[in-house]
Amino acid sequence: MEMRAERLIPSVTEKSRTDVLSDLKKRKRVVLVNKAMIGCLIIALVVWSWIGTNFNLSFLYTGFTNITKFIFTDLLPPDFRVIGRYINPALQTLYMSYVGMVISVILSIVLGFMAAKNTSFHPVLALISRSIITFIRAVPSIIIGMLLVVTLGLGPLAGTIALGIGGVGILGKAFADLLEGIDKGQVEAIRATGANWFQVMGQGVWPQFKPGFVAWSLYKMDLNIREAAVLGIIGAGGIGYTLQGNINLFQYKQASVGILMIFILILIVEFTTAKVREKIL
Repeated sequence: MEMRAERLIPSVTEKSRTDVLSDLKKRKRVVLVNKAMIGCLIIALVVWSWIGTNFNLSFLYTGFTNITKFIFTDLLPPDFRVIGRYINPALQTLYMSYVGMVISVILSIVLGFMAAKNTSFHPVLALISRSIITFIRAVPSIIIGMLLVVTLGLGPLAGTIALGIGGVGILGKAFADLLEGIDKGQVEAIRATGANWFQVMGQGVWPQFKPGFVAWSLYKMDLNIREAAVLGIIGAGGIGYTLQGNINLFQYKQASVGILMIFILILIVEFTTAKVREKIL
């Protein structure tokens, strides 16, 4: 009986090993088929997009030649004699960006806390807050700016409010996701001590939320510089308004001064926000 059992054990082992190998081969075939299908889908989308956009490599060559000629003949060198005209609009752009960031942060904190499932007062409130954030994110800031320019008139006020409202779409979602990703154990430990909602938020949620809150808020300040320049084109104040005026008059050498000022503003804001982040965190 023992010898029969010993003969049976190897056969069973070999059979199970064969089943495992065949199963692995099947899985590999499934993975390869899936990869091939995804690859074919990507290629089909590229070809479809290529045809739909009338993309042509020859256009890249001729376009690059024209761009190079435009840059080195019409755009450069900058006409620094008009730099005085850009100083006030540049400062205006900085003010718009900062105030717009403050408005975005205040609104996003409220909506973010209400949108996060673990900090909201009710699931329905969380759904409504998420919907508001999604709707704002779906509308570009330039569209909001156009509506505000029509209602409030030309000037930096419309641009500032547009930056403030438009930023809620980014910061609101970022804050809600950060809150939902915090360690629940720390929050439950503080809640177990009998702390109220505000104490739980201050002691359990805020210390975990603070690094992401600071990083995203300062990043929005950086984004606002670019958006403020674009909003100026539609008459919402800032350096973009002056830049658009020079472009409309084909004064490209003067416009290049505005482009250079925007670049310098972004560098200054990037350096400043990095230092502030180091000090706060």
